[in-house]
Amino acid sequence: MTDESPWQPELDELERRRSLAKNMGGTEKVDRHHANGKLTVRERIDALLDGGTFTEVGQLTGRATYDKDGTLTDVMPANFVMGRGRIDNRPVVVGGDDFTVRGGAADASIFQKQVMAERMAHDFGLPIVRLVDGSGGGGSVKTLETDRRSFVPFNPGWEWVVANLGRVPVVSLCLGSVAGLGAARVVTSHYSLMVKGTSQLFVAGPPVVNRLGIETVDKETLGGSHIHTRNGAVDDEVVSEEEAFARTRAFLSYLPSSVEELPPRAEPTDDPNRAEDSLLRAIPRERRRVYKVREIITAVVDRDSWFDMGRHWGRSAVTGLARIDGWPVAILTNDPYHYGGGWTADGSRKVERFIDLAETFRLPVVHLVDNPGFVIGTQSEQQATIRHGARALAAIYQATVPWCSVIIRKVYGVAGAAHQNASRLSYRFAWPSGEWGSLPLEGGIEAAYKAQLEASDDPAALRAEIETRLAKSRNPFKTAEVFLVDDIVDPRETRPRLCEFANLAAPRRAHSSPGGSSHRP
Repeated sequence: MTDESPWQPELDELERRRSLAKNMGGTEKVDRHHANGKLTVRERIDALLDGGTFTEVGQLTGRATYDKDGTLTDVMPANFVMGRGRIDNRPVVVGGDDFTVRGGAADASIFQKQVMAERMAHDFGLPIVRLVDGSGGGGSVKTLETDRRSFVPFNPGWEWVVANLGRVPVVSLCLGSVAGLGAARVVTSHYSLMVKGTSQLFVAGPPVVNRLGIETVDKETLGGSHIHTRNGAVDDEVVSEEEAFARTRAFLSYLPSSVEELPPRAEPTDDPNRAEDSLLRAIPRERRRVYKVREIITAVVDRDSWFDMGRHWGRSAVTGLARIDGWPVAILTNDPYHYGGGWTADGSRKVERFIDLAETFRLPVVHLVDNPGFVIGTQSEQQATIRHGARALAAIYQATVPWCSVIIRKVYGVAGAAHQNASRLSYRFAWPSGEWGSLPLEGGIEAAYKAQLEASDDPAALRAEIETRLAKSRNPFKTAEVFLVDDIVDPRETRPRLCEFANLAAPRRAHSSPGGSSHRP
């Protein structure tokens, strides 16, 4: 009796085909890829996932070559590698373009693999990570010669790409020169990254732009990370692929696997009653002096839990994830270093998108409020700031997740009113540095007392007198006397209050209606 399987020839053939698939585009192209400072798709998957957890799907897919006797001589593997694995022991779907095979172009792929990855994530309720490094669209014009026909453009499986935004966490990593449908795959996500110097993203690449005579560009000037992480197309910029993988793992740690679950609590490691003396000096008494709002964030959330998102665009708005007593939360605030913290058109779009993320995955929102209102002036009007601001306000009023507002400084005008949904019961308190109203005194006095100032012999003195008089009425304790602000607290009490909120909010995170909410990319 022999231990050899009667199917040994087929098993040998299987092993041979697997080996051919792992060769990717061949040694020369792999070496060239490495020389450009980039990992191959298989190296990327190994670096992203927990070791030894990748189960590939469709490894044998590709363009096979046979001799005249019908014997396999070679296989050019499909340039999309996908399957299931684990990140921090949680299952995910991962799919990546293989740039070593025809530069990741779709005419070397079998599109059903991409569709399968998206549908697998949707139907199994698993996060999906896209490693994008190619066009991923209709291929090159060479298909006119090879296929001897053209086709009406369509995006295979895009219904699953869209559906996933309202169902599972979607992360896209732009890891090379990405154009067309590949670029659309990058931005149709909850979180996206580019690698400085090696990632570019464009609707159409330099050869097309230059040939049409629109302008003369190279890859970096047309679509480098310094462009797309500043205009909001892509969330963040990193310096290496390894950092991109680390940030992907961190981002997913705050979110559930799908909208059918709730964000997981981490084991608390920080004292919920920690009181930071630095908060006593965080807000300058001089109203026009700026301060570093991220230092306030890190003082009140769990240590080492702050995850900044979209730092380079819409910079007057600050958005990110954190943990409070172990519970994942969404942090929203303003940065006075940019437009005094006022909402710009870009800042408003950033807020809207972030609130959609929090609503989709049931993250309670902590809003550290310092909003002097919408940025004003000609540029603001030309950018339709009020329309984008109104959309952000609508997102806040449509949100059903638990909400906590901490008024640390200014709350003025329509944008300031967006610090919470006033029709809901929210957990709200203020610092003694809080101030509020329909208009700041700067500019408001000129509007309200225009006639008196014009008639005065000494407008500057009169203005100073009016400002001193009105400042007394702006005292936050007078607002608290009539219960128009819920409470005023010592800033050092902020973290204990937030820990109370996080624990009160935890059982209230369930969806008010099944199926989650829509999310705009």
